[in-house]
Amino acid sequence: MAVTVETLEKLERKITLTLPVDTIKNEVDARLKKLARTVKMDGFRPGKVPMSVVAQRYGYSVQYEVMNDKVGEAFSQAANEAKLRVAGQPRITEKEGAPEGELAFDAVFEVFPEVKIADLTSAEIERVTATVDAAAIDRTIEILRKQRRTFAQKALGEAAADGDRVTVDFEGKIDGEPFAGGKADDYQFLVGDGQMLKEFEEAVRGMKVGESRTFPLSFPADYHGKDVAGKQADFMVTLKKLEAAHLPEVNEQLVKSLGLAEGSVDALRADIQKNLDREVKHRLQARNKQAVMDALVSKAELDLPKSSVAAEVDRMIEGARADLKQRGIKDADKAPIPGELFTAQAERRVRLGLVVAELVRANSLAAKPEQLKAHVEEMAGSYEKPEEVVRWYYSDNRRMAEVEAVVIENNVTEFVLAQAKITDKTLGFDELMGQQGA
Repeated sequence: MAVTVETLEKLERKITLTLPVDTIKNEVDARLKKLARTVKMDGFRPGKVPMSVVAQRYGYSVQYEVMNDKVGEAFSQAANEAKLRVAGQPRITEKEGAPEGELAFDAVFEVFPEVKIADLTSAEIERVTATVDAAAIDRTIEILRKQRRTFAQKALGEAAADGDRVTVDFEGKIDGEPFAGGKADDYQFLVGDGQMLKEFEEAVRGMKVGESRTFPLSFPADYHGKDVAGKQADFMVTLKKLEAAHLPEVNEQLVKSLGLAEGSVDALRADIQKNLDREVKHRLQARNKQAVMDALVSKAELDLPKSSVAAEVDRMIEGARADLKQRGIKDADKAPIPGELFTAQAERRVRLGLVVAELVRANSLAAKPEQLKAHVEEMAGSYEKPEEVVRWYYSDNRRMAEVEAVVIENNVTEFVLAQAKITDKTLGFDELMGQQGA
């Protein structure tokens, strides 16, 4: 059939659909007859309910169902014949003035835009590199030692210092009045670990067992306890117990306690190197991928389908509600979250998705089976039983779809980096990992 497509706005289109009334009526009658064979109603045996009764009870809902199905089929057929790439769901309304024996509907919808990507050889991208040095391995070993430290009571008369574990009683007051959370007995913390506010640690540092001190403490304006945020309190603290930390030696015993069969320090360093190399690779990929995606967005010209942006906003709102629910927020699924909070991010996601899809289509960058297999095996390699992890991924289509998306993004990243003007920048390990040097 000939399909007339009317352009309303940049991406908005309209198609008029017509359906014979008899087609609708015949389908409704067929479904009601099928329903009558199984429907159960008081006063009638199964399968013996008169058609007039079935039609009276279920006619409206079946009519609505058939109309939806037939109009949907007609729209899909018309869109296919017109070779339209429909974005989102059409808004379909019945149209008055249809010829006798027919029903007419207007379907208003959006189409996906034409994506124009400028010459990528003019794109300028900073590509970062980094390596795992001996200092990074040393710091990791120190973290492992701290995780396995033990504590022994210090000699009477010794003072609390950084690294010591203290047990204290404390009470704080604001304007002479106690406040919620301002008092504790037998409270333990490590001096210098940043667990307590700076003034609290400074007061305890240098104290001896049995000693008490009073000191002022100013709560930051952004303190998590809203009742005391931005206020000043007076605290009294008493040191009840003082223990010094003992870190295990870096030897065969420590290595074996970490689960390495070969108990040499060299084996430990090699294992740490392997794990840090993997983490560095992932972080570099993420940083460089982000730089590529930023360059792609800047080089692309397209209109955004409003329906796609709206759908993405809805997904992000549901994600935010799920996050609130996971945090234990009551009635999180009903939380009023304004869509405007996510509009800019949703627009970027939609834009990027369309640009990447066009680049993949135009340059045959789809994920190949061998790439999927290699990526899954790489991820599984960090687990104790890699073969089980591989099976876990391949057993679920959704998980494999996520893997496919990552591989496609990697293909796009490599493709763009091979064409763009690249400036290489070497980052220190700590800078890449977002840590401060020890």
